[in-house]
Amino acid sequence: MHCPYCRHDDSKVIDSRGSEDGNSIRRRRECPTCGSRFSTVEAITLNVIKRNGVAVPFSRDKVINGVRRACQGRPVTEDDLAILASKVEEAVRQSGQAEVPSHEVGLAILGPLRDLDEVAYLRFASVYRSFESLADFELEIEDLRSSRTSHTSRNTSQEPSTERARNLATAPS
Repeated sequence: MHCPYCRHDDSKVIDSRGSEDGNSIRRRRECPTCGSRFSTVEAITLNVIKRNGVAVPFSRDKVINGVRRACQGRPVTEDDLAILASKVEEAVRQSGQAEVPSHEVGLAILGPLRDLDEVAYLRFASVYRSFESLADFELEIEDLRSSRTSHTSRNTSQEPSTERARNLATAPS
């Protein structure tokens, strides 16, 4: 690392600290020649390989802008979109690859968007998966209904046992 003051091509690391999100490291350095101290930030880069083969840096803003169109007129806040973008970035980074295809980013968007707003999910999925007919929408809606039903039935099947446990805990001995 070059010293920004005297341009000496070496420096000594005095302190290193990881960022809260774990995506960068802040290092405090000292130049052995002039004694000046300076900080550097080393960031882990994540590139997205577009369909045409061009690599571009991952951008939460691009995720937010893409999803925002699907959420127009829906009760989704900017904070919701920021959280979704964070979840998408986390999922993509967990792959451990420095470069990921744009298709994988799209797949990483679908899950959190489905949980956030089903209508926005359908809008996004219809474009992302290139729905060509009403049947494509019907299949996706049926899948949404069946997953909601299985989730609801799991919750209601747990309620009687929870209620029973509550009654036993409050019953006089």
